[in-house]
Amino acid sequence: MAGDLLDNRGRGDVRWSWPPIHPEGRKFGAVAVLVSLVFLIGFDWEIIGWPLLLLSLGIFAFFRDPERVVPQDDRVILSPADGLVSLIAQVDPPEEMMVDDGTGHPGLTPGQVTRISIFMSVFDVHINRAPIAGTVRRVVYIPGEFFDAGLDKASEQNERQHLLIERTDGLKIGFTQIAGLIVRRIVPFVKPGDTVGVGQRIGLIRFGSRVDVYLPAGTDPKVLLGQKVVAGETVLAEIGSQQLLEGVAQ
Repeated sequence: MAGDLLDNRGRGDVRWSWPPIHPEGRKFGAVAVLVSLVFLIGFDWEIIGWPLLLLSLGIFAFFRDPERVVPQDDRVILSPADGLVSLIAQVDPPEEMMVDDGTGHPGLTPGQVTRISIFMSVFDVHINRAPIAGTVRRVVYIPGEFFDAGLDKASEQNERQHLLIERTDGLKIGFTQIAGLIVRRIVPFVKPGDTVGVGQRIGLIRFGSRVDVYLPAGTDPKVLLGQKVVAGETVLAEIGSQQLLEGVAQ
């Protein structure tokens, strides 16, 4: 009836449901199940088959892709990743986000900004989401090492992928997907020129990793060290009027 409250799927009732599995993970889970069945049924090697079957369930859980209720507020920057806020530091943005890339779209302004690092364990959802709505200006992949993603040096030495999103008012947010100790693949869902909505899925990192978010200069974080955050739902920071004016000016 008119006036009824609806959930984020347009339903009048709210109930728990199994989260879907992202297509990227179905093939890995299916292969693990097949191999486990070969050992269980074909060779009757239960000591190998049962652990592999449990592993396949873990793989399906790793690639779960739950729906999120995304705040619709132009003043907020949302977390692009599920996980633990492991570092908050004042740093210069990566060079790849600042230099002229020849496209005619300026990058981030040089100077120190607040970087929020979000560590994703193998138990977290690994689908990454856009922290703001806008146009993807840069997707820069950089090969590197596979140190523990919780270390500060991972931001500069690990395999990583920089993304830069620009809103229609000129505000830019840069963030970096960083490979970890176990992960060996960063999978992008977007490319330069794509338009994304806030909270839209933009990529994933396989098997434990980290995401760094570079807040606009002068923006204070709304999260604390050790806090658990949820991609597409947790507010990392609020954009003040000064940052909005600076974004338009750039």
